[in-house]
Amino acid sequence: MSELVIRRPDDWHLHLRDGAPLAAVLPFTAARFARALVMPNLDPPLTTTAAALAYRERILAALPVGAPFEPLMTLYLTDRTPVEEISRAKAAGHVLGCKLYPAGATTHSAAGVTDVRRLDAVFGRMAEAGLVLEVHGEVTDPAVDVFEREPRFIDTVLAPLAERHPGLRIVFEHITTRAAVEFVLTARAGVAATVTPQHLLLNRNALFAGGLRPHHYCLPVLKAEADRVALVDAVMRGSPRLFLGTDSAPHARAAKEAACGCAGIFSAHAGIELYAEAFAAAGALGRLEAFACDNGADFYGLPRNRGRP
Repeated sequence: MSELVIRRPDDWHLHLRDGAPLAAVLPFTAARFARALVMPNLDPPLTTTAAALAYRERILAALPVGAPFEPLMTLYLTDRTPVEEISRAKAAGHVLGCKLYPAGATTHSAAGVTDVRRLDAVFGRMAEAGLVLEVHGEVTDPAVDVFEREPRFIDTVLAPLAERHPGLRIVFEHITTRAAVEFVLTARAGVAATVTPQHLLLNRNALFAGGLRPHHYCLPVLKAEADRVALVDAVMRGSPRLFLGTDSAPHARAAKEAACGCAGIFSAHAGIELYAEAFAAAGALGRLEAFACDNGADFYGLPRNRGRP
């Protein structure tokens, strides 16, 4: 096959930053994706509907002229998120969900949630309003091995949360382990997950190939080959619960190549191409369109894109 034509895909997990970095990276996503769900972990974070809508306007202003791209917004949950903010987000029309960052789990997550039970009323209102909870699924206890933080989160936080709120739709973001695959595929209705290109293509050996490779460092970190294979097998089987989310996360080169480098892999410049590489390697290119164009739109209740790139 020399050419594969699919409808315009969507990216259901994207970091665009702000200011000059936003203007620099946005054209890559806009050239490849019709829509993207933009993460709210700016500095300061987007904790209110008003802040999210103002950021959306900055994104639209930074778009290349004529680019057919729609930013979809999220709110950043904190221990003090008021229930009333969920109603404002729903009424705004451009906010699809709220992001749960465990405090200290990743970039700009210091203001995140320390105990999810503090937000049970918020989750209840989200379920009523039809907003989706997007979850960074790792515990932050330093006593827990970095490669076990996702499975521990499932057992101690995510599974109980999903049981307490059976009407809440949940996206387990950027899953990385066999345990996460098994949880998502066997969970109650309304639970889904995004999968990144790096976790389909690389295992943790890539972090140390010929030396320390900071541009392969992301959170959650790359996992063992058995985990990568489990992700590939699940995605290639075509489950509608799994869909595209690049988690493209740009940082300045000096911030990556440093004594304490930032977590995040920038992949927007080849977002759909990297997924095509993974699907081709698995002999499953025929399933790429559903993963990239259909599953996420269906889960979020949005119309599928019709246009071609």
